[in-house]
Amino acid sequence: MDHGDSAVKYTLSGEGAGSIFNIDQITGDIHALVGLDREVKSYYTLKAQAVDMHTGLPLEPQSEFIIKVQDINDNEPRFPDAPYSANVFEMSPTGGT
Repeated sequence: MDHGDSAVKYTLSGEGAGSIFNIDQITGDIHALVGLDREVKSYYTLKAQAVDMHTGLPLEPQSEFIIKVQDINDNEPRFPDAPYSANVFEMSPTGGT
């Protein structure tokens, strides 16, 4: 329905719409406004819709989608009493001590 003539406006609603995520009303591109942390929230459910710029009427039903936050190693391990020494015997079972 979008022919690139600026007759379509995109809207965004749901978890974090306007505060965490923003949509470009002309292109429909969605951007995160803040850094996301998987340890805080692993996914967000949002809805987007294309509406006629002149009438405000929907051009299609809302599309619901989920943004899954990927984890990065931002909490690196710390070993305050380093160095550590350990022995693992050959053919030890997984999870053994």
